[in-house]
Amino acid sequence: MLKQICFFRKRPDMTMDEFMDYYENQHSQLAKKMGASPAIPGAVRYVRRYLVPEKNPVTGQVHDSGYDCIMEIWWNSREDFERSQAIISSPERLPMTKADEERLFAGHENPVATCIEYDSPMGPNGEATQVELRYGD
Repeated sequence: MLKQICFFRKRPDMTMDEFMDYYENQHSQLAKKMGASPAIPGAVRYVRRYLVPEKNPVTGQVHDSGYDCIMEIWWNSREDFERSQAIISSPERLPMTKADEERLFAGHENPVATCIEYDSPMGPNGEATQVELRYGD
């Protein structure tokens, strides 16, 4: 399993509600609207996490991370990830993607990384835990 993480800043003239609405109803649907099926080839999960700055419990201050959204996509293999990146950056698709991003993000200079994860056992007896995904709650 491989996870890609991208960090995004909204355009400064957008409210957070406008940013979230456009991302969820336009940008995240862009590939599907372009006729791509599946929308992100080889991906097994695609998540947007909108950031809300909170008070640091140690300092008591609110520190802005500088980002409004963390986007995550999971693939079963590095090969699936590489194929998807080639499709996204293809000359046929790239102009439409860039044009749509200009309606949403502060710029195209968004950090992109793959992620190596380690889980700590958090169960009451030191056992491994897992997060159960629930939809419709």
